[in-house]
Amino acid sequence: MAIPDYQGVMLPLLSYAADGKEHQMRQAIKDLAERFKLSDAERAELLPGGNVVFDNRVHWARMYLKKAGLIQSPRWGYFQITSKGRAVLGQKPSAIDVNFLKQFPEFTEYYTGKKSSGDEQSQEHQPTSTETPEELLAAGYLKLRKQLEHDLLTRIKASPPDFFERLVVRLLIAIGYGGSLADAGKAIGKSGDGGVDGVIKEDKLGLDLLYIQAKRWDSATVGRPEVQKFVGALHGKRAKKGIFLATSAFTKEARDYVEGLETKVILIDGTQLAELMFDYGVGVSTDSTYLVKRIDLDFFEDDSTGEAEPRSSAS
Repeated sequence: MAIPDYQGVMLPLLSYAADGKEHQMRQAIKDLAERFKLSDAERAELLPGGNVVFDNRVHWARMYLKKAGLIQSPRWGYFQITSKGRAVLGQKPSAIDVNFLKQFPEFTEYYTGKKSSGDEQSQEHQPTSTETPEELLAAGYLKLRKQLEHDLLTRIKASPPDFFERLVVRLLIAIGYGGSLADAGKAIGKSGDGGVDGVIKEDKLGLDLLYIQAKRWDSATVGRPEVQKFVGALHGKRAKKGIFLATSAFTKEARDYVEGLETKVILIDGTQLAELMFDYGVGVSTDSTYLVKRIDLDFFEDDSTGEAEPRSSAS
């Protein structure tokens, strides 16, 4: 069964608390996962920020129910149904979602950030996202990142070959290879040297060497023959490690070929190249920064009342 969205968790979570007892969130998450018949892979699925998807959705469902006054938090990490929550279950609703909760003025005030004005009914059937705020933030971030990576690759393909060689140097230095930029610059850029474009230190001390092949292709894929030529050059130099970077994609045959080699050869295609440039800050600059914070439980360790908000909130 697929992981339910946070609105799909609301009614099961409220029903879970129907006995009126105090329930621990950690145990409730475990029990609800079993109720939804989630697989181990689904239980382990993570958001880009590292939070567990299902846990995050249950926490947001709990908070929305709490803001509507249907449950309360008697102490840290626990929740309990309220009389209002019992009354809602008595109505036997088929589902509870954000539009359902908008009938409660305190929830509408929280959800819209505005004082209730009595026009909640006009908002009742407005579409609401099924994603939690973290999921929306992550989706927006990934969309912006992919567009930037696409733009990076487009610019690289339009650049001259010597620019691409310099870019490769800067990227490998940023990752941690090559010692100094000056050393790396001297080592690479020797195009046509037996099928190897250059050699770079694997570490600052130069205890081992990496042989480099850098190919700027506009669209053609890189096949096994090109990779075999590079591997042959490595054998001729008795090299143990090599990196083949290209702005286009490698064929399946090329990737399968390097898998069985004794010599370690890493293939980095255009997509991976742009991802590495993004991760290591090569060719990009920071425009805006959004910090995502969460409650510091150690700070409140002596507080026995209330409960933390969902795992994180943007600021």
